[in-house]
Amino acid sequence: MSASAETKSVASGSRADQHTAPGWRQFLQLTKPRVVLLIVFTAVIGMFLATRQVPPLTALLFGTLGIALTAGAAAAINCLVEQKIDAMMARTRARPLPMQQVTSTQTLAFAAVLGAIGLTLLYVLVNPLTMWLTLATFVGYAVVYTVVLKPLTPQNIVIGGASGAMPPVLGWTAVTGELSSDALLLFLIIFAWTPPHFWALALYRRREYAKAGVPMLPVTHGDRYTRLHVLLYTLILFAVSLLPVATAMSGLIYLMAAVALGGLFVWYAFRIYFAYSDALAHRTFRYSILYLSLLFAALLVDHYFRFGV
Repeated sequence: MSASAETKSVASGSRADQHTAPGWRQFLQLTKPRVVLLIVFTAVIGMFLATRQVPPLTALLFGTLGIALTAGAAAAINCLVEQKIDAMMARTRARPLPMQQVTSTQTLAFAAVLGAIGLTLLYVLVNPLTMWLTLATFVGYAVVYTVVLKPLTPQNIVIGGASGAMPPVLGWTAVTGELSSDALLLFLIIFAWTPPHFWALALYRRREYAKAGVPMLPVTHGDRYTRLHVLLYTLILFAVSLLPVATAMSGLIYLMAAVALGGLFVWYAFRIYFAYSDALAHRTFRYSILYLSLLFAALLVDHYFRFGV
């Protein structure tokens, strides 16, 4: 056997081993841990904002765990459905399914177990409302967005963004057992944030989306149209982010943070429209994640500065 043939044989055997016996790292990758971390962060902020005291330990612990597990299950289903698309895109081709490190059956079973545990924890140890809302969020992302909207319409991010905006509402209901107008304001902030966040990504990844046949806005309507909508939705986000102050949910600390963070986001959006480059779109996408994290952190700081612990 030649050296090259032997090398191929070893590599093939190694891949087969990975394929039949994936490790915990491959399953962890299926849950999109960085995305889940942001989901959990905003959900926990929702829990703290729902009360003037520290949230009950049961709601905080099992609510966070149940939401995280169900979000991870939804991410795994997304990876399962989009594995062929992921294989064609540079930022996703190294995921476990395109690399054949896990099988579709293993992924489906993993998602089912993860989701079942998460929803059971929420129903038994938190409250039924949070479980049902989390289940609706799971279906909204894993089925409505991933299976229906994403391959059919360039407005997939706008419509499907409702699922991504739910985590702080889930955190709120985990503590209070009911919905409120303040919780819906948190929903609106993330709902308005989602389009400019994802369209910034779609702009500098537009060729990959086109190759994969995904009808993202830059693919179907062109760059300039998308850049305009990034700007318009960022302006909408800036206005929506001030609603907690208008309703007296938050005060001066949050107002200063919202204006500063939102002002920088608007500046990025204006530059994307008038002086576009892929590098700028990439920086805008990265900033959008930092923006949301800091904005919700400011909500929390303002809340306990005003009410104490």
